[in-house]
Amino acid sequence: MELHFPIADVSVSFPLLMFLGFAVGVLSGLFGVGGGFLMTPILFFLGIPKLVATSTEAVQIAGSSLSGFLGHLRRKNVDLKAGSFIAAGGLVGTTAGVMLTRWLRATGQVDTVIEISYVIFLGLIGSLMLVEFFVSRLRSKRGLVKRSHNHTFLHRLPWRVKFPRSKLYMSGFLPLGLGFVVGILTALLGVGGGFIMVPAMIYILGMPTLVVIGTSLFTVIFLTASVALQQSLINVSVDILLALCLMVGGVIGAQVGVRLANRLPAQNFRIWLALLVMGVCLKLAFDLFVYPPAVVSVEVTL
Repeated sequence: MELHFPIADVSVSFPLLMFLGFAVGVLSGLFGVGGGFLMTPILFFLGIPKLVATSTEAVQIAGSSLSGFLGHLRRKNVDLKAGSFIAAGGLVGTTAGVMLTRWLRATGQVDTVIEISYVIFLGLIGSLMLVEFFVSRLRSKRGLVKRSHNHTFLHRLPWRVKFPRSKLYMSGFLPLGLGFVVGILTALLGVGGGFIMVPAMIYILGMPTLVVIGTSLFTVIFLTASVALQQSLINVSVDILLALCLMVGGVIGAQVGVRLANRLPAQNFRIWLALLVMGVCLKLAFDLFVYPPAVVSVEVTL
């Protein structure tokens, strides 16, 4: 059963979209990431235009993130105060990101910039995940205990705020700045930003791992909803029918991921996620550099 999506102007199998949405939803609940860094490139492979894919995926991520957030909220694994600071910075960042995509679209470079950005970010993320996995394995074999997070000069910037749930006392500019950067990436790449936010919360903000996943999903809801609304109104690049198909599977998958996060050692799954990320990165790089977009030439005969 194939459905035709008017704005994307392609036809795609409905069961395939449901499966993809479900799989990304599981990743969302399990790792605290929106999953857009995998789903958006997959939409590229299915023939969805780049800007439509990034804008539409924001809607799907919002739905699956909301589902995952509610699951973690019931388990009290969310720092709402810290998440609100990050979300506030993110809303400003998403607006800047949408304006950037509008400018790139006007110059005709939006597709190329999106593809190159994905190759860079996926390569970086996949490499860091692989390094972290092997370092963690090495530490566990040697019986080493991971050091707790130490505050840096960033935490001592002005406007210091207490975050009781995370047991942190740091500058409010730190979570606001993190949200701003992630907001720009959310708009440009059609991702929830969790793949950057989760490690940043742990290694930069120093938040306890227990509350990181739920807090990340909480902020992703606001960022992706903002991007979806602005892209729809400004760039008219959101295919609602495509987003709904992905969202149905994503909402169900997120609940499955939340349950797996509390029952299974997620560390064992990180190596497979890292390899999957690297595989998508290599496929995008191959398509971009081996089969670059055709160059159109105009011949003028006098």
